[in-house]
Amino acid sequence: MAMRPVPDSASTRDRMSAQRRRDTVPELALRRELHRRGRRYRVDRAPLPGIRRRADLVFPVAKVAVFVDGCFWHRCPVHATAPKNNAQWWADKLDANVVRDRDTDARLTAAGWAVVRVWEHEDPITAADAVEMVLRSRQ
Repeated sequence: MAMRPVPDSASTRDRMSAQRRRDTVPELALRRELHRRGRRYRVDRAPLPGIRRRADLVFPVAKVAVFVDGCFWHRCPVHATAPKNNAQWWADKLDANVVRDRDTDARLTAAGWAVVRVWEHEDPITAADAVEMVLRSRQ
């Protein structure tokens, strides 16, 4: 991928710099709900050694990896947007994110893990229900 483009404005640069990699509001809401239900997990961990990809929540014993995907960064079919500035660079970047996500899912599944992906816009209770269903199925 080509070098990252320079932001067109200071406000764009500041907004992009402020993007969190972990502990986002949707992730914290899901964590709180799962913790309230008595579930314990690891945060921001690589489920498999040797692969530089980290899940937002990891249940090591059950071998369940949970990813809370941002609508912009992972191309949500409902809320995805396409930047107008540096459009091709962003299209390539976001497409690569989706390809990496599918590759991560395949690697984890091949290693015996269950993968749960939830969108940032999903209700935390509904997302926690989905995680719970997978955890129960692996007990």
